[in-house]
This record gives sequence, C-alpha cells and structure tokens, in this order.
Amino acid sequence: MINFKNKNILITGASGGIGQELVKKFVSLGGSVIGSGTKIEKLNLIKKKYPNIKIKKFDLSEHSKIEEFVDDVFLELGGLDILINNAGINVDNLSLRMKEEEWKKVIDVNLTSTFLLTKHVIKKMLKNKFGRIVNITSVVGHTGNLGQSNYAASKAGIIGMSKSLAIEYAKKNITINCVSPGFIISDMTTNIAEKVKIYLTSRIPMGKLGTGEDVSNCVAFLSSDQASYVTGETIHVNGGMYMS
Repeated sequence: MINFKNKNILITGASGGIGQELVKKFVSLGGSVIGSGTKIEKLNLIKKKYPNIKIKKFDLSEHSKIEEFVDDVFLELGGLDILINNAGINVDNLSLRMKEEEWKKVIDVNLTSTFLLTKHVIKKMLKNKFGRIVNITSVVGHTGNLGQSNYAASKAGIIGMSKSLAIEYAKKNITINCVSPGFIISDMTTNIAEKVKIYLTSRIPMGKLGTGEDVSNCVAFLSSDQASYVTGETIHVNGGMYMS
C-alpha cells in the first residue's frame, strides 16, 4: 500500500480543482503537505478541510523570488521529498490574434516557472539523495488544440524538459515524470458551454470526462516507492482520447 508517512510534499496550484484533489490524496496517504497558490481565499478553505497542511501564497511568475520560496518551504516542512508541479494558466487566442504578451505569460508561468522551481528543489534533493518530481502536463501538449498554441507549447515543453532532467538525475535517486490529463472536471472545464462538453465527450472513447482523483491516483503512484524504477515517463489520463 502506498504510504507517504515522513515524506514532505510541495504541491503548486493547490487551490485549483486538480490541486485540491492532490492535496486530499497526499494527506489521506499520510504525507506532510504544503500547498501553494495565488488565491489565498481558496487556500484558506483547503486549510479548513485539512488543518494539518501548510499553505503558502506565492505567484510563480515572480521568477526572481522562486529560490527564496523554495528555501522557505524547505524550512517550514523540515525538508522536501516530493514536488508536484501542478500550477498553470491558459490565455487562449487564435495565433494571428495572439499578442506577444499572451504568449510570454503562458510560457513564463507554465514552463519557465516549472523549470526554475524544479531546479531549486533538485538542489535540496541532491543533498538528501532522494527525490520524486511529478509535472502535470496536458493532452494538448501532445495533440495541439485550436487557439492554444501557447498553452500547447508550454505543456509540450514540460514533457521534453522532464525527460532531459530525468536523464541528468537518474543516478541520484531522483525521478522526474509527467502526468498528462485529458479533459478533467475542474475549474477550467466548469465554464465550458454544454454543447462543447458534449462534443468533447464524444471524442473520448470512455464517453466521459475524467476526475481530479483519476489524476491524483497516478501522481501518488509516481511519487511512491512503487515507482522507484520509473523516470522520464508520461502517464496519460484521458479516457483513451490520446494514446502514445
């Protein structure tokens, strides 16, 4: 059975739908969790649900402050064993209408911030000779999607980055993997028009949207000792919508 007792875990994007499921999963499996996000109100609500977790408001787009953020998390938890890079944004537009700042904003938050956070966390993990890193990507990073060239590029970039880092640190007992969700019931899908949901569902062989728990189950596995020989991989959680 998977157990994260005595393991310290940082989950970014903890205030979102998938983020909350990740917090729930790791708490239920005995982990010491700190959840970060930009919306303190939502973080406080999560804290009410799970009083033993720690929360930290932080904007990952502030790249110059990421190293300090990692140091603070390390001190608060007394160490850091597992990093779940879940934070992400989307600013959709057709390519000819997309402004340069819209492109840069998504790349900066989704890709550059993930790289910088991972880089500074790995420094800590190297000293402990142990680490598990799971990056949340997206089916869009594999298939592309109308009006999401920036988002697709950022998620595809995370996959390539993860494979490279997995090679670099494979002999250091640090594994780096990805979980690539398809259409998951979350904040991002709540506002989609019903006819669009019907269309999306029709593209999924299982005929339904996934849940945050579907994602958190895979993340927990990749973070556990059961996956100690798995690195540089991407697990697809999309109901058969895309198969690599």
